[in-house]
Amino acid sequence: MLVTQHPVFRRFWYPVMPLSHLRQTQGQPGNPQPFQLLGQRIVLWLTPEGTVAAVEDRCCHRTAQLSRGCVVAGCIQCPYHGWQFDATGACVKVPQLQPHERIPASYKVKAFQTQIRYDYAWVCLEPDPLLPIPDFPEAEDPRYRVIHDFYEAWQCSAFSFMENVFDNAHFSIVHTRTFGDTSNPIPAISEIRETDYGFHTYAEIPAVNNDLQKSNLGMKEDRTLRCTSGDWFMPFLHRGKIVYPNGLEAILFVAMTPIDDYTSQMAHFWIRSDREEDAPAANIIAFNRQVMDEDRVILETIPADRPLAVESEQHMLSDKPSILMRRKLMALLRESERGSLVSKG
Repeated sequence: MLVTQHPVFRRFWYPVMPLSHLRQTQGQPGNPQPFQLLGQRIVLWLTPEGTVAAVEDRCCHRTAQLSRGCVVAGCIQCPYHGWQFDATGACVKVPQLQPHERIPASYKVKAFQTQIRYDYAWVCLEPDPLLPIPDFPEAEDPRYRVIHDFYEAWQCSAFSFMENVFDNAHFSIVHTRTFGDTSNPIPAISEIRETDYGFHTYAEIPAVNNDLQKSNLGMKEDRTLRCTSGDWFMPFLHRGKIVYPNGLEAILFVAMTPIDDYTSQMAHFWIRSDREEDAPAANIIAFNRQVMDEDRVILETIPADRPLAVESEQHMLSDKPSILMRRKLMALLRESERGSLVSKG
């Protein structure tokens, strides 16, 4: 499935960039930052009010990249002729005009909706998003801590990554250095419940603890049981929650934002019920890096243009989440083609 060929994907919110990439440094205005979302080139910057602005990354004058310019008084200034555009995309300054001359209303660039959630700038390319940004209440709960792991581009489709998240059968084969139980290749079968936003799953998954993970979990045992619930939010966002036998809670946020048909930007962080003195964030990130590298070596070999239809591939019992994901995405595409979709936000 090539996502840029289906305009309906433009009607969802995507986390495109950490706010740390946009914030001011050493008293200087934050630099505008380019991003490509579903093939659309955009530029983002922070306004003096602390909101995020996002417009198309081409000046309406001579199509120079606005992201090569700078932020001036909350507006983005084109590096070519100095035209300035505000967060609505309207041109507010043309240095070449006489003071008495009015800026034509046609001097504008396309602007996009933005929100700030979980220290990320989110963008929706269309004015009528189908779903709201999912809630992660623990991210703002002082009883939990947030550990930002990864913000990086992968050469794989967002769909293949989401499918992998809910695939319990690959743990004992792929994750042999981290948590996979190689002695037990029979996967845990997930209970699954369809929702308006996607689906919810629950499974109790046996796992191995390597030395690093023992330290991270505060456990001495070589094996543990992960009581795991997961939510898939259409189209490419996952919320997972693992409860360990010692009571530790670990909530995973991972979204794959499509840059184009073949590349996805990962936004990945954990929300945990322990403290830094219990398990240093650096050690948790190091373990997660091992897990992600095991997945990445496989996922980047899977073609992005593989068919979405269920009958295009073979399946087994543990593939129920994947099958439901495919069916719901196929229904989404069919409804969008008929023009019958309405926003649920």
